[in-house]
Amino acid sequence: MPEPTPTTGTLQKSSVLVTGATGNLGREVVDRLRSQDARVRSLARRRTVARPGVEAMAGDLTDPTVVRAALAGIDTVFLVWPLLDSVPAHDLVKVLAEAAPRVVYLSTAAIDDGAVRQSDPIVQVHADLEALLHGAGLRPLVLRSDTLASNARGWTSQLAAGDVVAGPDIARTAVVDERDVADAAVAALLGSHNAGPVHGPYVLTGPEVLGRADQVDLLGAALRRRLRFEAVPAGLARARMLADGRPEQLVEALISASLHRPQSHRVTDHVERLTGHPAGTFARWAIDHAVEFSHAAEVSRPEDA
Repeated sequence: MPEPTPTTGTLQKSSVLVTGATGNLGREVVDRLRSQDARVRSLARRRTVARPGVEAMAGDLTDPTVVRAALAGIDTVFLVWPLLDSVPAHDLVKVLAEAAPRVVYLSTAAIDDGAVRQSDPIVQVHADLEALLHGAGLRPLVLRSDTLASNARGWTSQLAAGDVVAGPDIARTAVVDERDVADAAVAALLGSHNAGPVHGPYVLTGPEVLGRADQVDLLGAALRRRLRFEAVPAGLARARMLADGRPEQLVEALISASLHRPQSHRVTDHVERLTGHPAGTFARWAIDHAVEFSHAAEVSRPEDA
């Protein structure tokens, strides 16, 4: 929580550095921090359009000089690691240890704490980052998020062209609304949560376990369209993603996740513990975001002759 100043007894605003501030989740976190009157600084690789009440910095999270400057006057960091390699994070963690802010780290619910190696590169890098942060003595508050509902935005172009979402199938998980994750993150960043002690990290899930086909069905109901999911073999999915221009390392990681990540039936109440409200459903997310998919379909539709 913000601390009273020694001279005035008034509350100082929390000062929060948000990494990943331009992403689906990061934008939600920034909006909530501003509504709580926190001082917000964002760090992104490219300069972004100025947002009221947000001090924006451009720079690379792997550059120690940039990170030191970004941490000046900051007491709390929301850390989202953007790479599939944990090696460049060693310098980042060293700088964080020198500055010693509170760290809230966004990780993944797919981590298996009993495994020597994780199921795929995406999960492995999160496990590596958690170990680095703990090893540096930072005592991070770790939020392990399940699959974000906002990942469905990746289907926008397919749904603008037709009623089929095609791609590699993935393990069923308790898909979580990124707005709920943002609420939980802000509660953790500002120390405003009333959760009791949790042994280990918070695991943020939605209220129901869903597969890709389930999500597509629910999105179709929100759009009032008969949509269907078409599972694509790994080889074909790899070729399509590479043809779309995705980086090869990312493509291989996604394919590995689709092949090797086990399904999870775990549903927790950790969103409610942190925020005071239960996690929302994917059906609700789909209704609230239906206009995004409808607009994309209208834009792609050719004009009448």
